[in-house]
Amino acid sequence: MKQAFVCLGSNMGDAMQNLERARRELAALPGVCTVTASQIYRTEPQGRKEQPWFLNQVLRLECMEDMTACGLLEAMLDMETGMGRIRDSSDRFGPRVIDMDLLLFGEECSSDPHVTLPHPRMSERAFVLVPLAELAPDLRLPDGRSIHSLLNALNYRLSGTSIFQ
Repeated sequence: MKQAFVCLGSNMGDAMQNLERARRELAALPGVCTVTASQIYRTEPQGRKEQPWFLNQVLRLECMEDMTACGLLEAMLDMETGMGRIRDSSDRFGPRVIDMDLLLFGEECSSDPHVTLPHPRMSERAFVLVPLAELAPDLRLPDGRSIHSLLNALNYRLSGTSIFQ
């Protein structure tokens, strides 16, 4: 089995329901055996502040050996489209029905433009690292950095399940 971590985010429509649907669809993928979820965090928008706060969550997926990072990412992009996500390159940090980011896929490292692993901005985002630390507190990135060392390097505040950054 391969372990993968995915971050979900939503701030349009019924964000809680959007996360639930994304979890269900990921769990139903051929080759995905188990999905464990962090709690849901309410997070301050990054980049563009004038929008509703996000709900974010990290999932741990247990994938069959024949599942690939590219295959999982393609399935996630199809799910986003199916849920109504419209990608607008001019508004990269704008609101979205659903966002699914592949953070880690086993120990795989890739600089392929289609699937970059580990996710290139995960170490900058408390809304990724806080729920990731909840699910896998002893996790280390392929380069050896711990999740807690990355969190300690960020300027953020956690108040209950609200993340300010």
